[in-house]
Amino acid sequence: MPKAVLSEDFDSARKAMVEDQIKGRGIQDNAVLQALLKVPRHLFVEPDFLNRAYSDFALPIKENQTISQPYIVALMTQSAMLNAEDRVLEVGTGSAYQAAVLAEIVKEVYTIEIVESLARTADSKLKKLGYKNVTVRHGDGYRGWQEKSPFDAILITAAAPTIPQLLVDQLKVGGRMVLPLGKTGGSQDLIVLTKQENGKLKEQYITAVVFVPMTGEIRR
Repeated sequence: MPKAVLSEDFDSARKAMVEDQIKGRGIQDNAVLQALLKVPRHLFVEPDFLNRAYSDFALPIKENQTISQPYIVALMTQSAMLNAEDRVLEVGTGSAYQAAVLAEIVKEVYTIEIVESLARTADSKLKKLGYKNVTVRHGDGYRGWQEKSPFDAILITAAAPTIPQLLVDQLKVGGRMVLPLGKTGGSQDLIVLTKQENGKLKEQYITAVVFVPMTGEIRR
């Protein structure tokens, strides 16, 4: 099939994804919708799954990880209540799709991936796509990115068994942390934590989700 036709097919599929899966399920933040319309998700999935790139499914990537379903990416991004001048930390770069979506919305994105090969691939892909406001680091996201803190928002894209206090400490007052909280092997609670002036957290439940486990120091 000619490359031009493939490109048109992907563009059409992406528009349908946003209309049916994202807007159709209640995502209303225009910045989020525009980001999902712009980011070419098919460039972040494995070649064997190109025909499902814009389907409403999580898909496997290398190192036994996944790229989240588009709706969950949209829901987490909307739940973070982002502004154009925000500095955001993402824990768990994975395919780099979520990082690219964030980069379309905010001023600075810092993303940490514990698997070195995924971090290298993500960094290369984001640079190739022209994202100059994303910085990728290989390391344990549990410790965050102290020298770039405080952050307006933190998104954790793997299931955390407990709320990581080290990351809470790197949130601004009024900042939001979006994460799947709970044990693996079943579903987790997708929650938003908002940091209050007294340092305490206001918790809001969003929905049940299933994520791969957050690994590293948090499991010790």
